[in-house]
Amino acid sequence: MKELKKMKDNTMIYLENTELKIAISEKGAELQNVYNKETQLDYLWEGDPAFWGKKSPVLFPIVGTLKNNQFTHNGESYQLSRHGFARDKQFKLTESSNTRVSLTLDADAETLAQYPFLFRFSIVYEIHKNKLSCTYQVTNIDVKPLYFSVGAHPAFKVPLEEAYQFNDYYLEFNQSESAGKWPITAEGLIDENPIPFFHSNNRINLSKELFYGDALVFKHLESSSIRLSNDQSKHGFLFSWSEFPFMGIWSAKDAPFVCIEPWCGIADSVNATGELRDKEGMILLTPGQNTNRTWSVELY
Repeated sequence: MKELKKMKDNTMIYLENTELKIAISEKGAELQNVYNKETQLDYLWEGDPAFWGKKSPVLFPIVGTLKNNQFTHNGESYQLSRHGFARDKQFKLTESSNTRVSLTLDADAETLAQYPFLFRFSIVYEIHKNKLSCTYQVTNIDVKPLYFSVGAHPAFKVPLEEAYQFNDYYLEFNQSESAGKWPITAEGLIDENPIPFFHSNNRINLSKELFYGDALVFKHLESSSIRLSNDQSKHGFLFSWSEFPFMGIWSAKDAPFVCIEPWCGIADSVNATGELRDKEGMILLTPGQNTNRTWSVELY
């Protein structure tokens, strides 16, 4: 795997440098492997459907669940499923080198039936030393304003090494936090009020029970990075984001992974009106305007 290749049989894209090997599927532009040569560890969840069959889905043009799975725009109602359609669409390879790749999704008849906007959505993956970065680029190619949300959902193996257990690990934030978490209802909506969670601390000790009530959802944290650590091992990762105002941390019930999910956008609240332009976290682009959002992870 000395150069980027497109495999016809499984539509996989590969990036490689002296430290990392990365695999990406053209379906959903979804990460499939994140392998560190020095540690000889693949940090990405394997996608076992017994727990959760995804690995790192992309959330676009919404994040989370809409109230009644629908929204209203300019007097018309549209049906759109949780997290939007990008994760299930075939992206096109539009730029490639050994260490950088861009995959692009353009609006089509199928997307317009669910989401009445002309857009271009590109995802750029790039590696440098032991760091992988992911940039979401959204361009409004319509003649009217574009409203959208975008978010990440990468799942990382926990434990990273067979010698350890899930609860040997913890998440350490780079700032002291006092935020509450926002509960998720059975319908997948954000409840009316947060409940206490952080108390001027910066650490979450992982346990399976922590996620029995669904994801931990936070708004406007002070931190811009999270470190996965284990005091018995030198291996972990540093996940960084600074351009995403919402954060979700999730695992399926009793599953050996944790998702770190920076979001520009959030699920509808229980009080949502259903009007797209009023939805919390929506980004507005004028015709011809574009915007970028980047997250990264350093693997050690």
